[in-house]
Parts: sequence; C-alpha cells; structure tokens
Amino acid sequence: MDLTTGFLLLLIGILAGGYGTIVGAGGGFIFVPALLLLFKMEPAIAAGSGLIIVLINSLSGVVGYAKQEKIQYRTGLTLAIGALPGSFLGVWLLQLYSSSYFYVIFATLLVGLGIFLFTKNLPNKLKRRQPSEGYAYIAAGASGESEVSVVRRGKQDGHLLNKWLIPLGLVIGILSSYLGIGGGWLLVPILIYVFKVPTHNAAATSIFSLCLYSTIGVMAQLFYGHVDWPAVIFGGIGVIVGSQIGVLLSQKIPGKVIIQMLSVLLIFIGVRMYFS
Repeated sequence: MDLTTGFLLLLIGILAGGYGTIVGAGGGFIFVPALLLLFKMEPAIAAGSGLIIVLINSLSGVVGYAKQEKIQYRTGLTLAIGALPGSFLGVWLLQLYSSSYFYVIFATLLVGLGIFLFTKNLPNKLKRRQPSEGYAYIAAGASGESEVSVVRRGKQDGHLLNKWLIPLGLVIGILSSYLGIGGGWLLVPILIYVFKVPTHNAAATSIFSLCLYSTIGVMAQLFYGHVDWPAVIFGGIGVIVGSQIGVLLSQKIPGKVIIQMLSVLLIFIGVRMYFS
C-alpha cells in the first residue's frame, strides 16, 4: 500500500470515527462503502475490515465518553447481553434465508424513519429545553404536574426500560449481524423516543453496548480471514483520532442536531441498501 492510499484511509477513518461516535452508530457505515467504492475491495473483505474498524471506533469512543460520565453502564451491559445471542441468530438467519424483498422493505423503513427524525427536529418544532443528564423528564410545573408525579413517572419509565432491554438487545443483535451495518442507528432513536433517554447519553450508551457485542462478529471475521490489515491499521488510527474529536464535539453539539445527523445516516443507509 502506497502512502497516498494510506493517507486517504486515515482521513476517511477520522471522518467515520468522528461522525460515528457523535451519533452512537460506529463508523462502519462510512468506512465500508469507501472500501467498496474507492478501493474496489471485495465485499467480504470490506465488511470484515469495516467491522474491526467499528470495534476500534467504539472502544476509543467509550474511553472518551467514560471521562464525561455519559455512559449508562447497566443499560449498555444489559443490551449487550441480549445482543450477543442475537448476533449468532442473525448469522444463522442470513445463512438460512436472505431475500432482496426484505432489504427493500427495510430500506424503505430506514428512509422513512430518517425523514421523520429530521422533520421532527426542525428548528420551528424544537422544544424550549432539553435535559442534559438523567432521563428526559418534563420539569415539574411546566406541564401542570407536581414534583411527586414527575418522579413517579420517571420511575415508571425506568422500569419500562429495564423490562425491555434484553428483548431490545436481541433484536439489535439480529439486525446487526443480518444486515452487517451495526445496530446503533436503531438503538439510539429507540432509547431517545421510547425510553426518554437524553440524546447524549443514548449515543454514549450505544457506543458502549456496540463495543461489547461487535466482538462476536470480529472474531468470526478473523477466523475466516476476511481482513485487509493495511486498511485496518491506517483506518484504525484515523477512527481513534476521529472518535476523540467526536467525543469533544458532542459536548458542544445540541441534542437536536445529533438527532438530525442520525437521520441523515438512516437515509444514507436506506438509499445504499436499495442499490445493494
């Protein structure tokens, strides 16, 4: 590999690592298409190399988010417990059944979800304030609720989250292995809109969970030898740098902007799936 190619991989890694860390989805959605389109790499090798990049990205991101105390460790660990068997099940389903109709339907859902998130967070529809830590509860008195009712509702949301974490992780693991694009793109909006987890915490927790269950896929790719090590080395250095930049930038980026960035990612993945 010449220096020009290595430098380009480094730049792509920085971009993928930064963006992927901010939205909590890892950098594979940028790195893998770049390997396929720019470097004409075989799909299996690109996917294997990209998955290792995702693991490096998530590990580096966890270090940064841990210093900011944004990670909800119990939530991420429980999700990973569900996602680990889901990852094996996703691989088995892929070997058993793979239909282009499924990809078309799923791509349509992704694009629809991306458009929904983008339009929902346009400036004229933004709420006046968004909590920066804990669960996103409405401030007492703002909606006529007493402090007791707000706390009670917060506990109910917490119980709901704990109840559905392992099933949610199972679904995330299946889709991650079956589609080969990780699961943070789906996990983050679910944590935000269903379980009321603040945006920054959702992204950080997703990265933590991703670094745990993506190890299964990485071990499989290493076993089959689907790795281009020069690409992983140069790209890995890039995503380490990019992820730390992403962690720093995430502190200054409002939650609504992060959700819009995630919506662009969903639309991108959906459109890409139409052509794959």
